[in-house]
Amino acid sequence: MASSSDERTAASAGLQGVGLAFGRAVVSQFRGPMLLALLLPFLVALAAAIALIWFFWTPLTEWLQGTLFGIPFVSDLDGVLVAVGIASLKLWLIPVVATLILLPLSGILGLVVAAVLIMPLVLRNLEKNDYPELERRGRNATVASVWNAVWVTTLFVFGWLFTMPLWLLPPLAVLLPIAWWAFAFTRMLRLDAMIEHASPEERRLLLARHNRGFWALGLICSLLNLLPPAWFILPVFSALLFSHFALEALRRLRSETTS
Repeated sequence: MASSSDERTAASAGLQGVGLAFGRAVVSQFRGPMLLALLLPFLVALAAAIALIWFFWTPLTEWLQGTLFGIPFVSDLDGVLVAVGIASLKLWLIPVVATLILLPLSGILGLVVAAVLIMPLVLRNLEKNDYPELERRGRNATVASVWNAVWVTTLFVFGWLFTMPLWLLPPLAVLLPIAWWAFAFTRMLRLDAMIEHASPEERRLLLARHNRGFWALGLICSLLNLLPPAWFILPVFSALLFSHFALEALRRLRSETTS
C-alpha cells in the first residue's frame, strides 16, 4: 500500500514539475542571453534547409518521380486524374513528398545545435540565475552529448524515412510525425539537461523517477513543432524547458538525500 502511495506521489510531482518547468522556461526565454541564443539554431536550420534544397532537390525529385510513378496504382491514378481534367499528381505529390523529407532534416540539425552548443549556454544561465546551489558532478559531458546527438539523429532520420509510407493511412500522417519529434526532443535533450550537473547514479535515479515527465515535455515540444511560427524559438525554448525540469528534479533529489 505504501509503495502504491509513493508511486502516485512521484507521478503527481512529475506532472507538477512539467507545469513548473514550462512557466520558468517562458520567463527565462526573455532574458537577454537566451534571446540572442535563438539565432544560432535558427540560422543553422535555415542554412541546412537551403543547402539541402540546393544540392538534393533535383536528384531527390527525379528519384521520387521514377519510384512513385513506377508503382502501378500511382501511375494509373495519375492517368485517371489527367483524363478527367484534374492536374497530374506529378505537379504536387513529388514536391510535397520531397519537402516532407528535406524539411525535417534541417529541423533535426537545428535541434542538434541546441543540444550540443546551446545547452551549455542555457545551463550556465540557469545555474547563475535559478540554481546557484547545484554542484556540477557530471563527467565526460561533451563526449556523451555528442554521442547522444549522433545516435538520436540517425535513428530519427531513418525512422522518419522508413515510416513515411504509413502516412497513406490518415491517422498515422498526423500521429507518426508527432511521435518521431517527441522521441527526438525527449531523447536528445533529457540527457543534455542533466549531464553537466548530475552524477551517473543521479542520472539513473532521475530517469527512473521522472521518465514520464521527460516524455510529457517531449510531447509538448512535438505539438508546438506543428506550428511553423514556433520553429524559431523552439530549439532554445525546449532546451530551457528540459533544463528547468531536470535541474529542479535534481535539486529535490539532493535535498532528499541530505535531509
